Amino acid sequence: MKSDSAVEPQGPEENTPSGLRGVKNIIIVMSGKGGVGKNKTIALMSIGFLMNNPDEAVVWRGPKKNSLIKQLLDGVYWDDIDYLLIDTPPGTSDEHITIVEALRQYSPEGAVLVTTPQAVSVADVRREITFCRKATLPILGVVENMSGFICPNCEECTNVFSSGGGKDLAEEYAIPYLGNIPIDPELTKTLEEGGNFIEKFPDSRVASTMRTIVTNLIRDQ
Repeated sequence: MKSDSAVEPQGPEENTPSGLRGVKNIIIVMSGKGGVGKNKTIALMSIGFLMNNPDEAVVWRGPKKNSLIKQLLDGVYWDDIDYLLIDTPPGTSDEHITIVEALRQYSPEGAVLVTTPQAVSVADVRREITFCRKATLPILGVVENMSGFICPNCEECTNVFSSGGGKDLAEEYAIPYLGNIPIDPELTKTLEEGGNFIEKFPDSRVASTMRTIVTNLIRDQ
């Protein structure tokens, strides 16, 4: 964790992501341990699109990574869009500080914290809460992902990884609890096929939870 001064803005001369001027709302998505499944749809940008070999690892030191982050923010023209979700790596690092510094002049709406029920993930998100508060980045709420497993045959939900860690964390820090999303095999299958899960399974428990989470976020903007 960097000191408080590490997340202070450095001025518009150095950080002016012109490609974001048409974006109405910016939300940063942070998470605990990897594999929490923060899925994005519609238009997106990733360093993976710039690699000649999609299986090649990106092994870059801090300054080069931070420079690329600024380039992605500045060089991608998002046009006039309502919401831009920035998916960040698990934990807290230089990447998060760079993003907060670059976006501060645009007053991002805040961060959505995603955790799984296990203690190790909740512990990471607890540190992210500290990071957000030191960076004066508003916390929009907590989502507990992988909260149970929905049987594809009987649709019963079983708590494979326990449950309630995200809700308990939200209550501990007086943060809005946005909801819990269980594991649904149909969700993974639909996303891998490039489909729209909510349109395909509008009456499913996962689709209902996602609509509620999105509604709560938009309502508070």
